[in-house]
Amino acid sequence: MRYLPHTSEDIAEMLNAVGVESLDGLFAGIPEDCRRSAPMVLPPPLTEWELNAHIDRLAGRMAAGPAYKVFIGAGSYEHFIPASVGFLTSRSEFVTAYTPYQPEISQGTLQAIFEYQTLAARLLGMEVANASMYDGASALAEALLMAVRITRRSKVAVSRAVHPLYRRVVETYLNPTGIEIREIPFGPDGTTRLDAIADPAELAAVAVQSPNFFGCIEDVAAVSSQARAAGALCVAAFSEPLAFGLFKNPGSQGADIACGEGQSLGIPRAFGGPGLGMFASKMQYVLEGRRGFVLTLSTREQHIRREKATSNICTNNSLCALTAAVYMASLGGTGLRELAQLNYDKAEYLKARLRAAGVRLPFGAATFNEFVAAFPDGFDAVYRRLIAKGIVAGLPLGTYYPELKNHYLLCATETMSRDDLDTLAREVAS
Repeated sequence: MRYLPHTSEDIAEMLNAVGVESLDGLFAGIPEDCRRSAPMVLPPPLTEWELNAHIDRLAGRMAAGPAYKVFIGAGSYEHFIPASVGFLTSRSEFVTAYTPYQPEISQGTLQAIFEYQTLAARLLGMEVANASMYDGASALAEALLMAVRITRRSKVAVSRAVHPLYRRVVETYLNPTGIEIREIPFGPDGTTRLDAIADPAELAAVAVQSPNFFGCIEDVAAVSSQARAAGALCVAAFSEPLAFGLFKNPGSQGADIACGEGQSLGIPRAFGGPGLGMFASKMQYVLEGRRGFVLTLSTREQHIRREKATSNICTNNSLCALTAAVYMASLGGTGLRELAQLNYDKAEYLKARLRAAGVRLPFGAATFNEFVAAFPDGFDAVYRRLIAKGIVAGLPLGTYYPELKNHYLLCATETMSRDDLDTLAREVAS
């Protein structure tokens, strides 16, 4: 009873209060054929030390850093994180399992989120930013919904060079609403074919990603100009915000809404999460424009009652936004530029080494810290051999783009040494 400290008498009393005779009665509303009839088959109990050893063995089956050199970005990137980030964000004022609403905490959190919004707006070149969203994919979906509400049109166009998982989330959001999603193909250079946008006058928004899923830099200025001429909004998505330390940000290129993933800003990779949805726009899309006020000297319970509550969210998602703010403040503008240049240089060095090894790079557009490489038939055997040597040579693209069989998306950030890059080039050529 260590983890479930209710006695048999406690359980009987609770069952009596809700009017059922047994625990099974709690699930009477679920069809019997949907319920488990046999007990779960579980291994025998382990000591804490045995359990730790078991988990270590399971973890050892995963090709993850630092034991492996993983040349995969594709929306989640390995970056060095300054010690100041972990130190400040782990303070008790910020780390809590619940939404921070006590006045002693909420005042500090409120100030920190204001700082995040300011830094996010400056990074993206926009006039206003929200206090973060769930992740980059949901941010893109919400941006398209926002464009539909603003323009009162029911069709959007999304580049096929946008992250394929982002596009799947967009479909999940928009399909039930009847909003039509048009797909824009990408050209031979790996960027969106703007000449293939059909009937732009019917669109609420045109969405591109830069750097796009292939790592290529899109001409967001041309997209925004074409969208504006047709009365549509330009939505500029991203999955690697550090690129804006070197390349023009969405706002400077006329984007109406900038949205994407902020995981690179001080949030470690953790097998898919957590992430940080960044969302910013022009001030003209702030509907009311009125000043807002918050309660900082009274607790939430004084004003919210169970029967009137509209949300049961209790996780502190703002901690990811706070982490990004601390990270951006720790680097500063100069540090961000230097880090972006280092990422760019690493990828360009790897490109040159691969070309010298006879590897074809099919897309000619400029890139940031990831790019596509085309390998000959049979490379999957080489890929598996490299994994056995502790090297993960990119992400196979055939799963998402059938026409790109034997194409791999490779990423090189500041965490890769020159020896790492040389080793990869040497191994794929051998």
